[in-house]
Amino acid sequence: MAFIQTQQVRFTYDPNDVDAKEVLHGIDLEIEEGQFVALLGHNGCGKSTMAKLFNGMLLPTAGKVLVDGMDTSDESLQLQVRRQVGLVQQNPDNQLVAGVVEEDVAFGPENLGVPPQEIRRRVDAALKAVDMYEYREHAPHKLSGGQKQRVAIAGVIAMETKCIVLDEPTAMLDPRGRKEVMDTIQYLNREKGITIVLITHYMDEAVQAGRVVVMDEGEILMDGTPREVFSQVEVLKRHDLDVPQATELCYRLKAAGIPLPSLPLGEAECAAMFRRYLLGEIR
Repeated sequence: MAFIQTQQVRFTYDPNDVDAKEVLHGIDLEIEEGQFVALLGHNGCGKSTMAKLFNGMLLPTAGKVLVDGMDTSDESLQLQVRRQVGLVQQNPDNQLVAGVVEEDVAFGPENLGVPPQEIRRRVDAALKAVDMYEYREHAPHKLSGGQKQRVAIAGVIAMETKCIVLDEPTAMLDPRGRKEVMDTIQYLNREKGITIVLITHYMDEAVQAGRVVVMDEGEILMDGTPREVFSQVEVLKRHDLDVPQATELCYRLKAAGIPLPSLPLGEAECAAMFRRYLLGEIR
């Protein structure tokens, strides 16, 4: 069984209002343990709603969301669900609650009733995992945006969740902060085996995932590897969605008649293709 599974999930924010618009229209999705999935789509397509359904913050109007076999609608299991799936939101200031970094990271485990000695171990391990251990006695409000977001991620790690859902965690960060957060996400997935669901508008972040799910108007439009999804440039453009910059550049060059063999996903791949073209290896 998949770690996260949605079965014909529908959602309306006010189901008692006959004029309320349905946000999700029968979503079927499976996410395996250990996967790194990027969830894409324009504003209002249902991405953030999905994120909150994954950890039981919201419950489906119809259908089921299962986390490690547990139905999120079962009130007796909701605490267990949130121990399995942690949610990191766009603005880290909304998740930082203490005046000292290590106290903030300890907040979640304390609320779960974890013994003090075990909390100490978890806090130290979580801060080391996001490379913020040396800042453990600092005030969170004095950190950079990227550092704050890494502390927020550490707070979820300290709860020892198997999955972290990140809802546009780099949207408010500068390029350096974005890189810090993405490096942390890659490390947690690759080295710690934590399942990652990343909601993002940045296509260069999406290509780092192993799987890309594209949503449009409350439904799943595409689902595949980054190369499978982003090779379908015209389909994405018809739905007002972007592609990575390297992909866009080569798409336009091919349209202008330059015989490039494929559409690259990143800068290095793009540069290597141009080098081969200039050397006459591509005709």
